[in-house]
Amino acid sequence: MKVHNAEIVISAVAPKQYPESQLPEIALAGRSNVGKSSFINTLINRKNLARTSSKPGKTQTLNFYLIEDSLYFVDVPGYGYAKVSKTERVKWGKMIETYITSREQLRAVVSLVDMRHDPSVEDIQMYQFLKYYNIPVIVVATKADKIPRGKWNKHTSSIKKKLDFDGNDDFIIFSSETKEGKEAAWTAIESYLK
Repeated sequence: MKVHNAEIVISAVAPKQYPESQLPEIALAGRSNVGKSSFINTLINRKNLARTSSKPGKTQTLNFYLIEDSLYFVDVPGYGYAKVSKTERVKWGKMIETYITSREQLRAVVSLVDMRHDPSVEDIQMYQFLKYYNIPVIVVATKADKIPRGKWNKHTSSIKKKLDFDGNDDFIIFSSETKEGKEAAWTAIESYLK
């Protein structure tokens, strides 16, 4: 998809604040510092529509980005960040769960994992949660530029093994630095918009 128009429409914490539209939605989930904002910015050819932050755990709402008036990217709060109180984390968890399990416009979830490390407990829980609810998942392994290309296969198979990865799901190696995986990510996303 060639993106010329992208804007943040609303930051929501409850269903009554979600946009009233029938446009398809693609949610993005991942750990706080996995590179979600960089992923969004790379896909929509912007430097900083999605704010990248040196303080992980910054996104505390569901941020709806309208892309080309034809779909929404929904950035959900990053998980697994220690500096957030337990009650806050529970609140976010509920907010994310409510959105993912009840939103009819949701077509797929991009689950971002850091390619340099094995998936965290939360990464695995998120993947299992999506599989449990039969929600299509696109796993995107970010920060590929930080790993020598010759080791990509090793890291990929380690991540897939830990996630108990379903071979029917998309797995994309991605780097916001080199734009590796940008086209593949759009192809996977667009396959769910039909």
